[in-house]
Amino acid sequence: MIQSANDYPISTIFNMESNIIYKIPRYQREYSWGKTEWEHLIDDIWDNDRGYYLGSIICINPITDSFVDPELELVDGQQRLLTISILFAALYSYLKNNNVGGDFEFESTSIKRKLVLNDPKQKIRVVPQIQNNNQNDYKALLSSIDIYPNTPFPSYAGNRRLMRAYYYFLDRLNQIEKDNGNSADAVMELIKKLNAATLVKIEVKNHADAYTLFESLNTRGMPLTAIDLIKNKLLARMEKESEGQIDFAFNQWQLLLEYLGDDYYTQERFFRQYYNAYREELKAIVSVPVATRSNLMQIYEKLIDVDVNTFIKRMVKAGQTYSMLLNPEQENVPSDLVKPIKDLDRIQGTPSYLLMIYLLENQDTLQLNSKQLASIIHSLVCFFVRRHLTDLPPTRDLTRIFMEMIQNIDGRIGDELIDYMHNYLVSILSSDDIFRTKLEGPIYRDNIGVTRFILCALAEQSMTAETMTDLWARSGKGNNYIWTIEHIFPQGENIPDSWVQMIADGDRAKAEEIQQEWVHRLGNLTITGFNSTLGNKSFEEKRNRKDRQDRYVGYRNGLSLNDDLLETNTWDKEQIEKRTAKLIEKVLQLYQM
Repeated sequence: MIQSANDYPISTIFNMESNIIYKIPRYQREYSWGKTEWEHLIDDIWDNDRGYYLGSIICINPITDSFVDPELELVDGQQRLLTISILFAALYSYLKNNNVGGDFEFESTSIKRKLVLNDPKQKIRVVPQIQNNNQNDYKALLSSIDIYPNTPFPSYAGNRRLMRAYYYFLDRLNQIEKDNGNSADAVMELIKKLNAATLVKIEVKNHADAYTLFESLNTRGMPLTAIDLIKNKLLARMEKESEGQIDFAFNQWQLLLEYLGDDYYTQERFFRQYYNAYREELKAIVSVPVATRSNLMQIYEKLIDVDVNTFIKRMVKAGQTYSMLLNPEQENVPSDLVKPIKDLDRIQGTPSYLLMIYLLENQDTLQLNSKQLASIIHSLVCFFVRRHLTDLPPTRDLTRIFMEMIQNIDGRIGDELIDYMHNYLVSILSSDDIFRTKLEGPIYRDNIGVTRFILCALAEQSMTAETMTDLWARSGKGNNYIWTIEHIFPQGENIPDSWVQMIADGDRAKAEEIQQEWVHRLGNLTITGFNSTLGNKSFEEKRNRKDRQDRYVGYRNGLSLNDDLLETNTWDKEQIEKRTAKLIEKVLQLYQM
């Protein structure tokens, strides 16, 4: 995997006798270090002995001919290496402006050759990325200190980080001179320390090998993610195919990320699930049984190399499809799919998204209309309700299950396909008896997420378009659910006296025993938007509670889920047991497979 890994002094990394170039790939993260990082870098060099370790860099070196000067693709450590280059530029400017001779003159020439190669084309050693004018600003900076051909500064260059770093280093060099008796010898010592400082330079042959290293390295830089590397590989390949297509590819990539949103884990999940959904088609290119976090770069490096143009088109199309699952309330999603897709997300059904990508993208070929798709999603929701409560099949098998379902479609279309998928899911689920047993137990303690989903579904059953209440709304501040699970008989350790009297005729030990066995059962749970105002209040207070606007916020809040609580003045073990049995029958009917 690693071609070479060596600890080099900066004087070797920037060897003035070699023509090695470190190129930061196009459209990689722009120069983003600020004063804190600049200060740390120069302080670390100045405050420590010669040979101080500055971190590591990772380069891709595809060249196998040892007689060819390589152009290395710098995929990690670019912020650090570019900052060191800017510091060298400031040192060169300082030496030139102070007009010192002797060793200083030699160092001045040495720095010049560190930054600009000694060849007719005068190539720069470190080639910045082009975002935010980084490359143009850097070339103009080198031109302004007379070591690079005439290059004017782009507009507002002084406001950008690269030039601000240069001016910061100039100020620090002048301060070092001032603090050391106005002698340039101190700056000379800084140059020697900088040249002697070390970096571990790791060379690999491709992007996949580079990504494998990122998870094990922890340096001061800003390491790239798998998604960053896929993008870099894509754009590098497009640049190689046709330089005129690079802007198009970048714009398409940005469009893909707009579809996926800015959450990294969602982006990564999409790339894994896309391959897993189309594995049968893609396995001739990439012989990987399943996409995981660790092999993601290996997969996509090969897919990009085979046909980069087809790749970007397919990924954007798949990303648009995936956005339907992430945000179903958009124009291109049929109205009868909105609620099912939301429910699939709410029951934590994202493992099935790899199946949904395939079905949505191939809807016409599979002869599925939106109502049929809704039927499949309902089966998936039922599957996850039962699976999450029983833990069968195990989580580790879910990806394989949905990949197998795609593989076994095998020409099935329309209703035949619906029947196959439903029967397949039934065949791998636990039995109705096991599901019932779990529903009869302390469901809240076993799985709060499934419990909340079931309670909301029961409450929504009797809602109409006019009485519909969004039980999944979140608060603006903490982003927590407004409607939360309420324990009718309180779950706290210190049972209030009023509840001890009601539930156990004043026998606290018996009340604690009933609480231990029944407090987390389905019959003792409901949904309320004002859980914090109810707490350990008596049953009647919870039932009749109103807010300052004289609105019922207790069990008279209008939810049919609370109908059994409205006309009773007591709450005991028998009522919990009776309500539990009643709600279980409704749940079994709702999620019958």
